[in-house]
Order: sequence, then structure tokens, then C-alpha cells
Amino acid sequence: MFGLGTPELVVIFAIAFLVFGGKKLPEIGSGLGKGITSFKKGLREAEESVPGVKEATSIKKEIDEVKETIKG
Repeated sequence: MFGLGTPELVVIFAIAFLVFGGKKLPEIGSGLGKGITSFKKGLREAEESVPGVKEATSIKKEIDEVKETIKG
């Protein structure tokens, strides 16, 4: 996960806890989760509305699968 180990994550969460407090952290996490969900939904809608994007995405996935098979 981005080269972060357990000790680094613990330090980051401890600093976030000290900065934002115990009551605000769940609200921040919830807002972040909703934002990510909304972003993914928007990307899916954009792929469906623009002609050719869905096909290009599926072709890219197929190419990546072939590359993985070759690397084996």
C-alpha cells in the first residue's frame, strides 16, 4: 500500500486522531467513503455516455490480461 508499513500507518492514524479528535474522525471517514463512491459512479456514467470509451477500456483490460499471461 504505497510502500507504507504498519508502523507508518499507526503514526499517521495517531496524528490524525490528535489533529481531528475522536468525534470528527468517523465523520471524515464517512465523507471520504461517500466521495470515493460518488467519484466511481461518475466515472462509470462517463464511460457509458461517451461512445468508444467503454470499448477502449475493455480492449485495455484484454491487453493487460494477455501481458500477464505472457509474463506468467
